[in-house]
Amino acid sequence: MRVALVDYESGNLHSAEKALVLAGREVGAEVVVTSDPAVVHAADRIVLPGDGAFPACRAALDAVPGMVDALREAVLDRGLPFLGICVGMQMLADSGFEYRETPGLGWIPGQIRAIEPVGLKVPHMGWNDLTIHRPHPVLEGIRTGDHAYFVHSWRFATADRDDLIASVDYGGEITAIVGRDNIVGTQFHPEKSQDVGLRLITNFLRWNP
Repeated sequence: MRVALVDYESGNLHSAEKALVLAGREVGAEVVVTSDPAVVHAADRIVLPGDGAFPACRAALDAVPGMVDALREAVLDRGLPFLGICVGMQMLADSGFEYRETPGLGWIPGQIRAIEPVGLKVPHMGWNDLTIHRPHPVLEGIRTGDHAYFVHSWRFATADRDDLIASVDYGGEITAIVGRDNIVGTQFHPEKSQDVGLRLITNFLRWNP
């Protein structure tokens, strides 16, 4: 099994690669950090990280020739398992509104909107308790109340409630995990979420949607 960790100069590649390699030992997965669309297209699983502002990440992804097309063909046409992390998850939405309206990939209907908690600081940063809304294979062994690590100021407002897998409470409901078909995304950083994050990554590597 080959896992493509997409390098478009907008993600926390070192930590993500380290966690994927560790989890991959259990399932015999080879992790390849790549900016080559051909490698992404030929992979068995794809992970898209993302740190920073939504418009900058989308522009950086678009700037890699052929990458968006390779992702669409692999994920939408061929149904490869896909994991988006942080802004990599947010780009699954139809659009984001950080600084200006920016189109997303449009794979999971919804919009990226500002977090506006009453009496709480933004960004939402640190550990928070997950609330699981529906079962999903990537959550095997993970339960409501388990902790994950967040760093973000924007949230995924899903258009379809069925796409919301898990949330956290931060002055209101904040999307933690979205998923549809062979696609899943986490607002939190599984590579920084210790045992819970490592279990989620291992589950993703074993997942056969």
